[in-house]
Amino acid sequence: MPFNEPEVQLTEEEFRLIRDLIYNHSGLFFDADSKYLLDRRLLQRVSLHNLSGFREYYQFLKYDRRKEEEVADLMDLLTTNETYFFRESFQLRAFTEEIVPELMQLKQRERTLRIWSAGCSTGEEPYTIAMLMLEMGCFHGWRIEVVGSDISHRVVQHARKGIYGKSSFRATEERYLKRFFTQDEGGYRIRDEVRELVTLTQMNLFDANRLALLGKMDTIFCRNVIIYFDQASKKRVIETFHNTLRSGGYLLLGHSESLMNISTAFALRHLKNDMVYQKTDANSGGVAK
Repeated sequence: MPFNEPEVQLTEEEFRLIRDLIYNHSGLFFDADSKYLLDRRLLQRVSLHNLSGFREYYQFLKYDRRKEEEVADLMDLLTTNETYFFRESFQLRAFTEEIVPELMQLKQRERTLRIWSAGCSTGEEPYTIAMLMLEMGCFHGWRIEVVGSDISHRVVQHARKGIYGKSSFRATEERYLKRFFTQDEGGYRIRDEVRELVTLTQMNLFDANRLALLGKMDTIFCRNVIIYFDQASKKRVIETFHNTLRSGGYLLLGHSESLMNISTAFALRHLKNDMVYQKTDANSGGVAK
């Protein structure tokens, strides 16, 4: 059934209703300047479900038996997933040369390391971490687990497939390509020795029940994710990270992100290669008011 253009234009009220529903679900906040973007992208879903307009689509998101599946599809449509292997190399050097050796000293008895890549997109980041751990070659007798999570089902499925094209390797040295990938389907497939260290899962950073199943982590990578959140959502997510990290664990954010005016619960560590955040017993601060 064709739509008349005036009937399917997103009104201010409909924009606020749908924007708030998205925000309450995921923490993603769309300001007034984003109204046109939502209008264009949501129109695809309105048309797909043969709905009369955005008001009916809002009711669909709220009450339809397929609402959870639809919200997941909507997150796929609205989130940006630009990433590549070995991104922000200076931070990765800080991880391998300074953070990991320190954690190994702290965990000599337990001999486990757990790293979480939160907002992992199509999987390049958790696989990069796993490759670096394998290259270090000092974990005989250790249990290493890298968890990659993203709110988007689509990108998690891509990550599980583990096949990547040219754009994913813009910062990858040839030696990594030769050691950890095989050519496959017009691209490169990640080898099983890397995949075996990585667990990939769909996860909303605002889903307390799912987050509780993660267990404690030694390091959390969350790079270029919280820039999409408003202040309240940033504080909520950072508090989650603090609760998830073991004492002495590290939080690594994107180069343009910081905890200024968000949280005082971490100590800022000035390492040789980068500045990072650490959870310490001595630091008894909390989320900034």
